[in-house]
Amino acid sequence: MFLKVQMPWNVIIPADSLDAKGLMLKKAIVIRLMDEFACKKAAKDLGYLMAVTALESIGEGRVRQNTGDVLFPVVFTGITFKMFRGEIQQGVVHKVLKHGVFLRCGPVQNIYLSHVKMPDYHYVPGESGMFMNDKHSKIEKDVVIRFIVIGTKWMEAEREFQALVSLEGDYLGPVS
Repeated sequence: MFLKVQMPWNVIIPADSLDAKGLMLKKAIVIRLMDEFACKKAAKDLGYLMAVTALESIGEGRVRQNTGDVLFPVVFTGITFKMFRGEIQQGVVHKVLKHGVFLRCGPVQNIYLSHVKMPDYHYVPGESGMFMNDKHSKIEKDVVIRFIVIGTKWMEAEREFQALVSLEGDYLGPVS
């Protein structure tokens, strides 16, 4: 789900980037904010950081004593993406294993769908492998699947989320 959030941030502008007249200050702050925002990737409480939509306020700059750089507290509005338990989403299969499949959905790269959570589907071994049910519906690489989120887990070291999903429910499965 996409969320609109308001976030505080500290932007550090190097002393050599400051203009004597201050005309380029806002531009320098915005560019630095965008660079730092892109490097952050995700946060446990907010999800994946997708975009900065508006710069709400720029606080008074404070000069850092050792370096001469200036720290500006800013507040901005942004869009984030976070999966929630019970939410219906769509993803693309990118890896098929004997015990389940891995999907991608938006910025989330590690979504696991276990064979136990695919009612009526059985594994069909082959060159690339797939899951098939009695109605000849296939789950294989590059197939779009509608699923329900069972749970998510924040991985601090990788700064990303993992999700466990299921096809147990109405209108869930491969999307044609």
